[in-house]
Amino acid sequence: MIQPPPTYWDYLQLDALLSLQGGLERDESKLLPDELHFVLVHQTFELWFKLLLSELRLARDHLAEPRVPEEHVPFVVHHLRRGGTILEHTIDAFRVMETLTPQDFLAFRDKLVPASGFQSFQMRELEILLGLEEAQRAAYAGSNPLDHIEKLAGDTPAGRLARERLQAVRGERTLRAALHDWLHRTPIHGSSPGDPGDEGVVERFLADYLARLRAGHAEKLARLTAVLATDPAALARQLEASTDAARDFLEARDVDDAARPRARRVRAGALFIESYRELPLLAWPRLLLDTVVELEEQLVLWRTRHARMVERVIGRRVGTGGSSGVDYLDQTARHRIFGELWTVRAVLLARDALPGPAASDRYGFAPG
Repeated sequence: MIQPPPTYWDYLQLDALLSLQGGLERDESKLLPDELHFVLVHQTFELWFKLLLSELRLARDHLAEPRVPEEHVPFVVHHLRRGGTILEHTIDAFRVMETLTPQDFLAFRDKLVPASGFQSFQMRELEILLGLEEAQRAAYAGSNPLDHIEKLAGDTPAGRLARERLQAVRGERTLRAALHDWLHRTPIHGSSPGDPGDEGVVERFLADYLARLRAGHAEKLARLTAVLATDPAALARQLEASTDAARDFLEARDVDDAARPRARRVRAGALFIESYRELPLLAWPRLLLDTVVELEEQLVLWRTRHARMVERVIGRRVGTGGSSGVDYLDQTARHRIFGELWTVRAVLLARDALPGPAASDRYGFAPG
């Protein structure tokens, strides 16, 4: 039997896709006038989340290799950038959602109870895959957020899928863990983990960096007190506190003793890449770090935009799932999964204050 030629609608399975907007009634004719809009926008979010998860896993898998070849770093950057673009696009979709007026939404909002956008298991899967730690999560409706979802996941196809996906992603390597492995291997002044004296090289790099940071703060104190009518002692304390915070961060004093050497080298790796980003062989590594920060920035903006959209439409009332509504959403916007990459920006030195990199020939292109 001769098969008919492929068509656009068959390839995209539009018959199935366009039959999925019936809401709880499974019947579009029973939806209220603005309910189709509400369903479609949220289904579109979930389709973009599906693609975003795929992009992140592609990037994570390449970054998690025991040794990441130079030619694989552009691949990682490409897929992380696509992930950031997806989030940027979905932020714009909130403009469509805001065409829903408060009273139009209230006409069908109560029938959603206790359903909530928080139950987007793909968004929770995204957080776990990126590396959000359990301790960072805000309580949802007085309980552990992920326990809340699994408790609600009944014996329905979607409920079983939610439970399976969340259980599976908890066993995966996170993007943050893969990034830390990669940063830990960063050659610092030409020295890599396992090389003789590597720990001493890292310690000297950090000590020299902190000494120059402290000297820079002393110069700033002198300049500011010369031109501003301010209390020099108070300003000195402020700058000293900033120096102490930089030292505590770079020496990983917030990490337990057993994990501290590794955390210190991870942070030193990020600092070295950011500081000497103009060296040829650090060009792609620094672009990778920039792309990770940009990706998380888009996620923070997504959460912030989501909260403002909700506040505009329904104010600060209790969420349909029993959460504190906008207050809970605002709490999630304070998450920083890649905190080290954000914090390192607070300790960077200007180029003319940097110590010259030792073994700089290790970071140049090989002669042709």
